[in-house]
Amino acid sequence: MIIEILRLLYYKPMQPIADIANSLCRSIPSVTKQINDLLAKKVVVEKGYAASTGGRKAIQYMLNEDLKHSIVSITIDQFYTSISLSTLKAEIVSSKNSLPIDLKNKNATKTILQAINNFFETVPIDTSQIIGIGISMPGFVNTDTGFNESYNEESPLYNIRELIEKSFDIPTVIDNDSRCVAWAEKKFGGARDSSHCLVVNLNWGVGLGILINDDIFKGTSGYAGEFSHIPLSEALTLCSCGKRGCLEVEASISAAIRNIERDIQNGEYSIYEKLVEEHANKIEALIEAAQIGDQVAINNIGKIGYLLGKGISTLIHILNPDKIVISGRGAEIGDILAPHIQVAINEYSIPKIAKKTTLSISSLHKKAQQIGTSALVIEKYITNIIN
Repeated sequence: MIIEILRLLYYKPMQPIADIANSLCRSIPSVTKQINDLLAKKVVVEKGYAASTGGRKAIQYMLNEDLKHSIVSITIDQFYTSISLSTLKAEIVSSKNSLPIDLKNKNATKTILQAINNFFETVPIDTSQIIGIGISMPGFVNTDTGFNESYNEESPLYNIRELIEKSFDIPTVIDNDSRCVAWAEKKFGGARDSSHCLVVNLNWGVGLGILINDDIFKGTSGYAGEFSHIPLSEALTLCSCGKRGCLEVEASISAAIRNIERDIQNGEYSIYEKLVEEHANKIEALIEAAQIGDQVAINNIGKIGYLLGKGISTLIHILNPDKIVISGRGAEIGDILAPHIQVAINEYSIPKIAKKTTLSISSLHKKAQQIGTSALVIEKYITNIIN
């Protein structure tokens, strides 16, 4: 029960014993005993009183703010890697963002390891106080084995978790990026009030986290949520997975960027052409172009939104969620995407099934992966804070 209490106090600080017992479906005396043990170890402290419900105000508890423990999160996408150090209050202390590392490069793993080493050397970190390292990345990631089975066994990326753990002698855990994004939305974002929610991670590709009964659904092999490879594209463009017609080739930010660059080559004017020279990351150039009203950018974002909505309609028919959350970098242009997504849902979904499904845009957007990756460490290694 201790690990469950510690997790609760990470996700929601300052809770009275009655609330903790109710969340865990445990008796108040049993929770009180565990809280007293944690108080004695100075892992948990008293922190004021909860609002009165008519009787005596209840004492609230939280993780001790004087604890020096920290979490390292390594968030990886196809082209960029970010490294962050955060506290037990889920606050980022230091980070190195958008380091250009292309996973197709044969030296990608070596470059990631060097980036982590540089981070440890430049940021004042007591590695003995790090409770764990979390890694999130695209692909067929098996959390139990630690393998990313999108790569063959000879690739260093296949077992990057073990390489990092051995290199830095710190407990390390890995999961798929979209599942981490979904967990961040469940605990800190738009899925907090939903038991059955689908979280779409819109980035270079299109990922999906499936939340059923307040937990991540992984499927038999642990790979549930490969939304991007549903064959809904009519263009039959070759996908990175080796198949044709995958949703990702037309409904991802990569697709929007590819189409904008094609339009520019065909003579259309777009401020994106200038912005892309100022930004290292093309997604940032796209987002800025859209936010200042560039019509070519807005038009192409609308196109991927409509196709994304078509794919979401399929998910609504199969899973009947009460909520769809658009998260990841794509959420930063959610005000443009949402109307187009909703139009497609209205067009392709059976109203009786879709009428109770709401669409929302994440307020976490690009922070979601980092937040979820840190939470991955909390789920696995939170008891490491107990001396």
